[in-house]
Formats: sequence, structure tokens, C-alpha cells
Amino acid sequence: MATKSLENKDKTTSATSDSATATSTSTKASTSEKTMSVDNAEVSESEMKNSSLHKFFVSALKDIYFAENAIVDALQKMEEAATTEELKEAFEDHQLQTKKHISRLEKVFKLIDEKPEQKECKAIKGIIEEGEEIIKSTEEGSMTRDAALIIAAQKVEHYEIATYGGLAQLAITMGHDKAADLLEKTLQEEEDTDYNLTEIAETYINFDAQQEN
Repeated sequence: MATKSLENKDKTTSATSDSATATSTSTKASTSEKTMSVDNAEVSESEMKNSSLHKFFVSALKDIYFAENAIVDALQKMEEAATTEELKEAFEDHQLQTKKHISRLEKVFKLIDEKPEQKECKAIKGIIEEGEEIIKSTEEGSMTRDAALIIAAQKVEHYEIATYGGLAQLAITMGHDKAADLLEKTLQEEEDTDYNLTEIAETYINFDAQQEN
């Protein structure tokens, strides 16, 4: 009888040990998944990546990634078409800056564990086509062309400002603080470019264009 009692005790101890091991393994598996804080709530990485907001955020990033690459080519054409050296330099500077924005977007994709991809942006394609039409419809070497090119460039800037402003706020909402910092830096640079273009136009280009027949 004593032997049987010992055997039963051993079986109970073994079962308890197995249960503890299983619980420990389960706990390790559940805690191995990364979590992030969103509005003071802990959300798992998988839950975040499967959310509709995250999917929209990634789609919008792909949209502006396409736009920035298209803008690089458009700025080259605008620089070549511009009349004044000041405007040519402004377009050249912004072209270099746009390339930095592309690199920055690639860092944002990496921070949220997504692959950098382009998605066709119909809005920017339309704005760029409008700029190309301006070049065709204005006289080469005229100040009127420069005035029109500035407006075309500012339409591009306003699209970018709206996009980066919205994306930065979404990044903050979802807890992507480092990505938000990068997006806000680009937003500030786009706003500065828009301001500089206005300064160039108001300094003399618009007035000189008014004097042309």
C-alpha cells in the first residue's frame, strides 16, 4: 500500500511539473510579442499591423513616396524652363531636398517594418501635368512663365504639406514617435520652400510679369 501511495504521489508531482512547464512556455510565447503604447493603451505589434488605420498609413506613405520620385523629375524640367537665375536655383535646391525626403521616407518605412514601395499618385500626376502645360503655353524667357511656374510649384508644395501634416499626426496617434519626427521635419522643410517661393514671386517676378505685353 505504501508503494502505491508513493507512485501516486510521483504521478501528481510529475503532472504538476508538466503543467507548470506548459504555463511557463505559454507565458514566454505571449510575452515575446512586441507591444507598443497607443494613447496609454498597450497594443500588440500584430494587432497594430492588421489595423485598418495602419494599412491606410502605409498606403499613404506609398502614395507620397511615388509623388516625391515624380517631383524630382518635374523640378528638373521646371529648372530648365525658368527664366531667372534665382528661380532656377530655388528649383535646383528643392530637387536636392526632395531626394533627401525620399531617403527619409525609406527610413520611415523601415521604422514601421514595411517595405518601401510606390503606389501611383493620381493627384500629383495631375499637378505635374498642369505644370508641363504651363511651360508649353508661356513664352520662353518671359517673367510671365516664371510667375506661372511658381504657382505650379506651390501647388505641389501644398499637396505635400497636407500629406506630411496628416501622416505626422497619424504616426503620433499610432505611437510611431521616431517616424513622426522624420515626417514633421520634412513638413517643416516643405513649408519653408513654399514661403521662399512666395518671397521670390513678390520681390520682383510678379511685378515684372505685369509689365509684359
